[in-house]
Amino acid sequence: MNYLRIWLACARYSVVRTLMFRGDFLVWALVELFWMSVNLLTIAVIYQHTNSIAGWSQYEMLLLVGTAMLTQRFLMGFFWSSIFELGRNVRSGHFDFFLAQPGNIMFMATTRKVDPDGFMNSFVALGVVIWSAHKLGLHPGARDLLLYAGMVACGLVIHYSILVISVSAVFWLTSAQGVEGGYFTLTEFSRLPKEAFGRVTGLIFVWMLPAVVVSNVPARLLLHGFNPWWALWLFAAAAVWFALAVWVFHRGLRRYTSASS
Repeated sequence: MNYLRIWLACARYSVVRTLMFRGDFLVWALVELFWMSVNLLTIAVIYQHTNSIAGWSQYEMLLLVGTAMLTQRFLMGFFWSSIFELGRNVRSGHFDFFLAQPGNIMFMATTRKVDPDGFMNSFVALGVVIWSAHKLGLHPGARDLLLYAGMVACGLVIHYSILVISVSAVFWLTSAQGVEGGYFTLTEFSRLPKEAFGRVTGLIFVWMLPAVVVSNVPARLLLHGFNPWWALWLFAAAAVWFALAVWVFHRGLRRYTSASS
């Protein structure tokens, strides 16, 4: 409860600060909306020339892409600004501020800022999912919706963990900018169906780096019903990647020399 109160205080500060710069908030919300629109438009153009991609119809693909966007919007809203600034704070020595706070350092450093513009477009992503499900004639029950939300949360944990691991490279490197770009390249695969990958690429991006299952498993739940094995794999992947993120972050923390050295 203490950490929840800390997070709510930080979220309240972030919202107040955003309202002080409404133009900036509006511009970034429109930029993200434009990016999402381009992705949806690309799917519409592709399906004008084919009826199926790797066995997925147009609205099934939209459901998959909407799920991937929903997870990414939550990541942007809850964590992105804080984690992105982590690398800059370590390089400048401002990371000392988090060391002086009475709480878990990783929690304080990665949850301090909230981006309302990311949350705004999460409603657009959710709308894409609902519209696609309507077009497919899907009628998920309360149990399916709860399981879907839980799997999206597992996907969010995986995205968060991979991003923390990527940015933690700044403890060893002068800059982690290139690593952060590599993270976004990896997340591009989350909008593709599992069947589109071959044996080798499937092994890498489905099983070793769970960039595909974070969106495929929740989407498959709505399309084909609950599969306990895929759900167990997603939950296990979230637990393993989060544990790895904690380990890498604290290993890097031992190398931090503070602004005074």
